[in-house]
Amino acid sequence: MSKGTKKSLPQQLAERIQRHIEHEQLPDGQLFMTEAEVAERFAVSRTVAREAVGRLRAIGLLEGRQRKGLIVRHPDPVQLFSASLPSLARSDRDLAELSRLRYVLEVGAIELAVKNATVEQIACLEELAEQFRNSANDLTWLEKEKELDIRFHSLLLEMTGSTLVAGMQRVLVDFFRTIVIPAPPDTVNGERIAWEHRELAAAIRDRDVERARSMIRVQVRRYLPETD
Repeated sequence: MSKGTKKSLPQQLAERIQRHIEHEQLPDGQLFMTEAEVAERFAVSRTVAREAVGRLRAIGLLEGRQRKGLIVRHPDPVQLFSASLPSLARSDRDLAELSRLRYVLEVGAIELAVKNATVEQIACLEELAEQFRNSANDLTWLEKEKELDIRFHSLLLEMTGSTLVAGMQRVLVDFFRTIVIPAPPDTVNGERIAWEHRELAAAIRDRDVERARSMIRVQVRRYLPETD
């Protein structure tokens, strides 16, 4: 292992083990090695091997089994992202970065949604958009709007046909629900939001990528942090 890098020995070893698993295309559930065998195979101390294995167990790539040693796992990236999200949002700057991630994710996915949306999905999207209009003048519209917005945007991401994209979006939406303080409710705001959702649904129905992209930008821009 190179001494010229700033990475620690356990980190270097963890990366070597990961490359080995990828190169050998070891399947999920494959018996790997014991920590002692890792130390011997890669010519490192038991301490370095233990720390490297600990890193890979933390991200779900290896799993310890009593009396068997280590098992190769193929972790679900959505579950990993969900589990690590709280540690990724320790400051206002972190939250700003996650807001930008959500923006890029949804704006970037709209082309796939327009292309792959089924007739049934579009009908459901238009029904949700109509519910926005029906609840716009309701005194409790704010809580309804939050739930409808989650359902609407989750459906948008499902339209892409990508379980990874849809899963990442759901994780972000659920996360921001717990920390974002919504704007004070008012009729004008409710009517504007209802119009935005109807226009986006109509653009997807018409398979109009540019109009859909324009409308999704309008909607998700509110998630972005304010800049000077």
